[in-house]
Amino acid sequence: MKKFVVVFWILFIFINSSLFAQNMQHKSFWGTGNKIVYHLYVNDTTVGYSNKKSKAISINGSIPGPTLYFTIGDTAEIHVHNMMHMETSIHWHGLILPNEQDGVPYLTTAPIKGHTTHIYKFPIVQTGTYWYHSHTMLQEQSGMYGAIVINKKVAAPMREHVVLLSDWTNESPAQVERSLHYATDWYAIKKGATQDYWQSIKEGKLGTKLSNEWKRMTAMDVSDVFYDNMLINGKLTDSINNLQARDSIRLRVINGSSSTYFWLEYTGGKIIVVASDGADVQPVEVDRLIVGVSETYDVVIVRPDTGRYAFLATAEDRTKYTSLLIGNNPHNSIQPMPRLKYFEGMKMMNGMMRMNGSMNDMGMSMSLQQMDMNTVMYPEIVDSNKNIVTLNYAMLKASQKTNLPDASYRVLKFELTGNMNRYVWTIDNKTISESDKILIRKGENIRIVLYNNSMMRHPMHLHGHFFRVLNGNGDYAPLKTVLDIMPMETDTIEFHASEEYGDWYFHCHILYHMMSGMGRIFRYENTPPNPQLPDEKKAQRKVYHDDRRFYLGTQIGIESNGSDGEVSLSNTRWQLQTEWRIGLNNTKGYESETHIGRYIGRNQWLYPYVGFDWRYRKHNVVETNLFNQINSKNERSVFCIGLQYTLPFLIKADMRVDMEGKLRMQLLREDIPLAKRLRMNMMVNTDKEYMIGLRYIATKYFSVSTHYDSDMGYGAGITITY
Repeated sequence: MKKFVVVFWILFIFINSSLFAQNMQHKSFWGTGNKIVYHLYVNDTTVGYSNKKSKAISINGSIPGPTLYFTIGDTAEIHVHNMMHMETSIHWHGLILPNEQDGVPYLTTAPIKGHTTHIYKFPIVQTGTYWYHSHTMLQEQSGMYGAIVINKKVAAPMREHVVLLSDWTNESPAQVERSLHYATDWYAIKKGATQDYWQSIKEGKLGTKLSNEWKRMTAMDVSDVFYDNMLINGKLTDSINNLQARDSIRLRVINGSSSTYFWLEYTGGKIIVVASDGADVQPVEVDRLIVGVSETYDVVIVRPDTGRYAFLATAEDRTKYTSLLIGNNPHNSIQPMPRLKYFEGMKMMNGMMRMNGSMNDMGMSMSLQQMDMNTVMYPEIVDSNKNIVTLNYAMLKASQKTNLPDASYRVLKFELTGNMNRYVWTIDNKTISESDKILIRKGENIRIVLYNNSMMRHPMHLHGHFFRVLNGNGDYAPLKTVLDIMPMETDTIEFHASEEYGDWYFHCHILYHMMSGMGRIFRYENTPPNPQLPDEKKAQRKVYHDDRRFYLGTQIGIESNGSDGEVSLSNTRWQLQTEWRIGLNNTKGYESETHIGRYIGRNQWLYPYVGFDWRYRKHNVVETNLFNQINSKNERSVFCIGLQYTLPFLIKADMRVDMEGKLRMQLLREDIPLAKRLRMNMMVNTDKEYMIGLRYIATKYFSVSTHYDSDMGYGAGITITY
């Protein structure tokens, strides 16, 4: 039966795929079929998951929005009614359409202001599974997305079902984004993935942990955010109850999450992959596959008998899963994927990271997901002899030839770079606002060589074009609009510059990576002014504003010996910081330092700054510092210039000189992870000051703390972290 299904799909795709290939590069004609009109009403709403309330964006009263159905040759006319007070937008992910309909606010399309209506109109020139989502700030994380299904004119009869996967947080997405920029490990605590010293000792991995921090790396992170739920079609679970034994069904799987990769498995047997990102591929049978953020896959599964089975979608970090239940009898037991072996991944990561922060592939040829550096973390592979067939890009083969037109080639090379500690994500160490638009010409072929020199996966999405993934299948290289590129990989894609004009976005589709600046903009030469954006310079400033934003962070200790704290504003490169220590009286002293500086280098280990230092302590004894200079820590009001550098073991070395010629050197290490919720801080400097403290993390914003300060003495109390 399974062989019959595979043969059937090969024949069906061969006969019916020509329309897609013929029209994929063209949008100059308007639909010859029906005009399909949709009205989408966008509202603020409050939804509840796990008995908690969180603000969301509802489209026509549902989360996610309704599925939009078309047939190739139709004309789409979509009225988006923004019922909110804020701006919004909709991008038609994966669709070939006129540039001004692409839906990126201030880049291709005017934003949809509050309480206004915007009409999108474009021809449907392709078939397959796609989706739509807001491209405004973090609205996608709040539920503003939906599925698109485009049918062939003549389609084979088969049951099908949309499987729209997403991640949900009860926390405000703005708070999630702000927290990521301040390297909170609260999400790791929630996921049980802190990789702290106590855990490393229990698992016999202390050497691995020490090597990790010696190379100035924090704990291994598989997914940035802790999510309260994984959803399928906006629900915790979905079901299909009327599929008969040995019936087949086509699942149109869309990863509409903001930052979660999903492992797909089927308890009823094999999964047959028949399309990727809307483009047909020759059927390939696997046991499982991972679907990257924003990717789509069409798969076929068969219900083997009258039992109940589950099509499982498990988050890559294994913390949550959602499922599509098939059949109405008592279901077979669902075995969630086992916990990742984080220290095994950390060990491999240590071997690949040089001391200067660059990557070393150790002579391994890694591309097209064929060698997953994290495979050592998977217990189901490491601890068993099961021969699990996992899909990789090298296994995808187009259903017909995908050669580009005979034209000149231009080769571009991009290095994907980033800084996990400060959550800065870039290409060639530049954000979108720091880079120029890349000019391309209609009719040329663009080949892009991508090297991922970071420790995170990046699903790179190209707007308005399909590209070929050069995967060894020659003329039958698969067509995609999203490339998931793993750490250390080098992959090559190419596309034909088939459009007439416009700016086209190329970016990482992990929402928080994109918002921090990981992308580029392709611009066609001789692009005319966009009538939707009459003030091009103002519109460009709006686009560049996303990765230039400043984030507020603060930590305030209130203890029995006074208050220690700091507050900072920082963005991609700059930081303004004020810290203070307030004793209970003037004998204990009061002091404050304010610095403004710029982070230098790809890893941002270097931080030159200027600042002002004020302090007062009633103390009559004259002291000297370690440089035998008279110590001014009893009374000081000076400007200073300094340099901070991150040493191995994440120790911050700070050297400064003030306007009176006084030198100070200081060593500081914060948030040493002793145990899952226990952190230690340490400081010593040449003014003969020192500090050691402990903090037990109770909630994201609240800790019980204690510390000893050489000036203020011993204290205990609470620390508020924001």
